[in-house]
Amino acid sequence: MKLLYTNFHEGNGGGHTTYIRELARALSVNHEVHVAAPPNSRLFAEAAALPNVIALAQSFPNGVRWPPVIFRAIQQLRGYLLAHKYDVVHVNGSVDHRLLIAALKGISPRPRIVLTKHNTKPMRGFRHILRARLHTDKVIAVCEYVRLQLEATPYRACKPQTVYNGVDTALFAPQLGEQAHALRAQLSIPADALLIGSSAGTSSYKGWTDLAAALNLLEAHERRKVHVVIAGMPPSGQQLALVRDAGLQSQFHFPGLLDDVRPVIAALDAGFVLSHDVETISFACREMMSMGKPVMVTDYAGLPENIRHGEDGWVVPVHGYQAMAATLRQMLQQPEALRPMGEAARRHAVAEFGIGDFARATEAVYLDLLSRR
Repeated sequence: MKLLYTNFHEGNGGGHTTYIRELARALSVNHEVHVAAPPNSRLFAEAAALPNVIALAQSFPNGVRWPPVIFRAIQQLRGYLLAHKYDVVHVNGSVDHRLLIAALKGISPRPRIVLTKHNTKPMRGFRHILRARLHTDKVIAVCEYVRLQLEATPYRACKPQTVYNGVDTALFAPQLGEQAHALRAQLSIPADALLIGSSAGTSSYKGWTDLAAALNLLEAHERRKVHVVIAGMPPSGQQLALVRDAGLQSQFHFPGLLDDVRPVIAALDAGFVLSHDVETISFACREMMSMGKPVMVTDYAGLPENIRHGEDGWVVPVHGYQAMAATLRQMLQQPEALRPMGEAARRHAVAEFGIGDFARATEAVYLDLLSRR
């Protein structure tokens, strides 16, 4: 097969970047894979570095832009589509989907179009009716919650199918304690502190500031024993003010946007993803579990689909400060339980979260579409 992946995100790109990069890496072994992404994006740089993947520096103008900018982007993508005659184009958001539709105008036969729904944003209105009926052959949902959500939209005509995101369980494997000790020393975290953390980033919808409220429900002697580390873009001034107002600034640590989050994960006693919007399944949650860390998640969207509550993690209500505090107290009172829970998380990840299953299931979607052409 000849495959083209598109993604509109500039800069880091978050989970979209991980999703496309890992599919491109896995499927390029047996198929010709191209990736179209903005030239200043992390995805473009990482796709270009993959040995069997062809990367196209393609902008996807969004919002109010000068017509010539949009026209040039459409013409560039159109030329690429005409030159390469793809079997499948896999889009990953409304912005790249919209530009693709414009670029394909008049091209016949057109490639099969697959859309992955990565978030919980609504997909309603006349434009989505047209896209679902005329310009989308299949929709992939990254969790069951999103699949059910899609069944209530015009995209139910595209027979939404759940294909769970996969992570590289060999790369994200439990690591030796030396790295953990080094990071704790670097961040001045006491050796006997409970260190919880996340590699999911600092966006407001990630809900990490809820931990400040939860920690203040603990007794003072308990609260002092908990430190929090969050990898990602530096937090905003407003977010830092929330932590400062709670008197917890010395216990929250922000190492920044990292090329490799594994040393941070290795240092953790437990992870968390406390999202209350947008989030679906979370690569970060699965990576932390793959590295042998139990993870506390909210009951938002597909996050609970990662966790076996009480066995390899905990599920708490969105903004559930009391439940979060109770879970932290449990970690403090039963620290010996964290290691076996982490081992269970690792087994769960190896059994169900691997790149192989993710890539094979996605490839099967493409082959099924082409067989019914």
